[in-house]
Amino acid sequence: MDFSIATELYPEDYWYRSDTYLNTESELDLIQVIQQLHGSLDPRTVFAYFGKTLGQHLPVKGVQLTLDKQKFVWGRHYGIELQRTVNDMFYITYQLSVPLTPSQKQTLERLESVLVQPLNNALKYQNMSNQAMFDALTNLGNRYYYRQAIDIALARVNRRQGQVSLIVLDLDKFKQLNDVHGHKVGDFVLVGFAELINQAIRNTDQAFRIGGDEFVIITQGGSHAAANVCERIIEMMPKHAELTEYNIQCSFGVAESLPQQEVEDLYERADKAMYAAKAAGRNCYRICDK
Repeated sequence: MDFSIATELYPEDYWYRSDTYLNTESELDLIQVIQQLHGSLDPRTVFAYFGKTLGQHLPVKGVQLTLDKQKFVWGRHYGIELQRTVNDMFYITYQLSVPLTPSQKQTLERLESVLVQPLNNALKYQNMSNQAMFDALTNLGNRYYYRQAIDIALARVNRRQGQVSLIVLDLDKFKQLNDVHGHKVGDFVLVGFAELINQAIRNTDQAFRIGGDEFVIITQGGSHAAANVCERIIEMMPKHAELTEYNIQCSFGVAESLPQQEVEDLYERADKAMYAAKAAGRNCYRICDK
């Protein structure tokens, strides 16, 4: 899946490479370094500047920082390895061309000390951005993110840069499930179904929960590609205990985008196809006629 601001939901490797390593003990302007580190709220940019500064003032060929599910990497992966823990928060591995001198170790400690706050700020901002874009229960994209993503997808189609199809789907008789078993079970089912969707879609597809038990999937390609996604989900559902325990089924509607089509029109066509699937007996998909 390709989420434009996500971050992700998934482990990420951020790679940076520098062609120049100025291993000289030039004077370090710590004020300028602090200003530059605080100049961005993108953790990748903050880390890239940190690595660049290391390469200019120390014999550092590469640096790697691992934090939760994110891994930031700058430079090269070979050299003398030096591992350090900064403020009991960041675990950093350095690749050195030569061992550090005592004065260089002091410089490294100074640079590490000024990295902590701007990187923390950037990571917090990233988390807030993710919360604004993703559904808190399922971790799928939310309605706001969907509107951004579908606008971008249709703009590409209008520039003749491929095809896009929309799948609208919801769980059959979900209201009855909530009425009989309660909302806690309903939430349990929604989480399990969201996990199934993530397993079924391709890396180029994007999935969203836009309300209640209603989901949409933006698929790259025509209606045939979208139909394949629907078939995979239907085939996978009996293999998920969270869903089979409550006899959960799903209905799908597929609509392939038309030239210069508005978002609302594309959604309406897919939504009508979904209701046609329900009328056909549920637990199936229908494709909207162009």
